[in-house]
Order: sequence, then structure tokens, then C-alpha cells
Amino acid sequence: MNALAPYRRLTIKIGSALLVDGKTGKLRAEWLRSLAADLAALKAQGCSLVIVSSGAIALGRRLLNLDARTLPLDQSQAAASAGQIALSQAWAESLAEHGIVTGQILLTPNITEERRYFLNARTTISTLLGLGAIPIINENDSVATTEIRYGDNDRLSARVATMIEADCLILLSDVDGLYTAPPARDPDARHLPHVAAITPEIEAMAGGAASHLSRGGMTTKVEAGKIATQAGTALIIAKGTETHPLRALTEGARHTLFAPAESRAQARKRWIMGTLELSGNLHVDAGAARALLSGKSLLPIGVTRISGEFERGDAVAILDPDGREIARGLAGLGREEADIVKGKNSTLVTELLGLGTRSELVHRDNMVVLMGMEAKVS
Repeated sequence: MNALAPYRRLTIKIGSALLVDGKTGKLRAEWLRSLAADLAALKAQGCSLVIVSSGAIALGRRLLNLDARTLPLDQSQAAASAGQIALSQAWAESLAEHGIVTGQILLTPNITEERRYFLNARTTISTLLGLGAIPIINENDSVATTEIRYGDNDRLSARVATMIEADCLILLSDVDGLYTAPPARDPDARHLPHVAAITPEIEAMAGGAASHLSRGGMTTKVEAGKIATQAGTALIIAKGTETHPLRALTEGARHTLFAPAESRAQARKRWIMGTLELSGNLHVDAGAARALLSGKSLLPIGVTRISGEFERGDAVAILDPDGREIARGLAGLGREEADIVKGKNSTLVTELLGLGTRSELVHRDNMVVLMGMEAKVS
């Protein structure tokens, strides 16, 4: 059974131990070429692909002749700096053989945790995908100071997957999924092909890190699963040590599938409705109110008055001519820009604010339409 058939947007996390030979510190070039062929095949089938790749420190360690298994922070940062160039070049060359362009994005925790940076990063990734490229993402380990960790690329990949609203996050590892106990220590451990929900019992089944090259073990993978599934993204943990690991998944290779808690749209809109503090109000005319209730985005021409102070990405309420809240969502423009374009036709937005400015004040994907006192999230 093709495990990837239901999904069209995939985030794939590659661990250091898969990319770098643990004995020589060299890139596993043949393995990477096989993975690139798998990615090209999926892309040809219409999938959008984002890679979260470890390996910079592991490659840089060899390039700088650093032999210690555990490096101090300054040497880890130096290794990351040197290794990131080699890692990026390896990805670019392997995918270029299939006519695929790559784009490098280095993230630090504030980018996925602070809304304004989050929106900018998401826009960059979405633009790369729209242009047919494959973004290659890693933590910016050369400048990170909090133990040079996100904590790890498992959790980073979950943040990225939810940021781009991926259908599925694939964690390629040296193990083919979750077991009832660490299989290396318990010969009676059973493989779990499907996890409906991450319960305390499921969390207790995870073990520690598998090698000196890897920061995270099954514990961090299950924690990544909590982040992803709660946001509506499925998670697959699969073995990636052999060549063509993604093709193997399409051919029925064993893995563990963690089911999403709810659809991405439901999770996102429930988050907007229930966890964001409102920063302002957008008052709209009757025509705009009808358009919103029929599932349209909020355009500047329908806005009659603005109150509050907000930046792009902040939560705002949308009020009808009688002052009733009919929707809430994430502002596509800050207060100052919104004041400039309110009541104007969308064709004037670029003229007033410049190229690259979105025409929607609140996009329908970032909006919850209120039905009485409840949010319409279906």
C-alpha cells in the first residue's frame, strides 16, 4: 500500500546519521542521490516538498578536523558554519541532476514562534514552492546560542510542517517506526503501525538518542508528532537508512502513522478562534459582510472603519454595520497600511503600498466566520 498516496504537501526531515557516514564523517553521496530521485518522482506526481535537513555540524566536524564526539559551543557553531556550505552544495547538486532548483532557509526559534517572522518565513517557503523549487531548511546553528539546539530538527520539522500546512510530516530515521519498547533492549517489543492519538502511554514507549550524530531519539519524534498532529498534519516515522527510502514507503515499507487530531483547516481556525488575543476591529459594509458569510476574503473596499493597533499577523475582529462581530482572523496588513487602503479597490493596493503587497485585509484561510456564538470551522 502506498503510504504517501493521500498527501500532496510533504515535509521530510532527514537526520544526520542518514546523510553522514558515522565512521568517516563523509557525506553518504549514493544515498542522497537515491533520495533525490525519490523526491523528483514525487514532485513529478504533483507533490509540494519541503526538506528539513540535519548534517551541517556532522559535515563541518570533519572539514575542520574536530575529533571530539561532544563539541563545545564555539566549535559547534564553527562546524555548523563550515558544514552548512557543504550540506547546501550537496543538496543543490543532487537535485539539480533532476532539473530541480533548491532554496536554502536557515531558521532560529523566534522565526517559528513569533507571528510576524512566522508569516514572512511562510511566504518565502510558499513562494519557492510556487516557483517549483524545493526549500532546504535547517536551524541556523552557526549563531544559535541556547545549547545550539531548537532543541532538535524533529521538533523544528514539526514547526515547519505546521507553518506551511503540510498534509504529512515524514521523519526518516534509523528505525521503522514506534515500538511498544525500545527494540534494541527488548526483544519482545511490538511495532505499532498506527497511532490514533498520542497518549501518556504512547509517550512512555519512546527511548533515547540512537547515535552520537543524532540529537534526538524516539522521544523527540513523538514530541514532534504532538506538534504536528494537533495542527492537523499526519506524521510518518519510517526507516531511511537504505537507498530510496521514500520509494520504499510508496511500495509498502513498514512505518508508523500518527493520525492528525483534526483537519488542518479546523485546527488552524480553532486556534485563531480560541487562543489569540484580539488587537483591533475592522468595521465592514453590508456587501462585505455578505461576502464574508459566503466564504470570501475581506478586501479593503468593504472596510468602512478601523480601530485598535495591530501589525500584520495579529488577530482582529470583523464587525458588520450594526457592530456585531461576524468573523475574526489574522490581519494581512498592519494598522497603518490598512488605513491607507480601506475603502479602496484592490487594484489600487499595489499602487498605494508597492509591489508584493497582498490585496486582502484578511484572507479567508486565516479567518473564522462566526455563526451566532460559535465558530464555523468545517
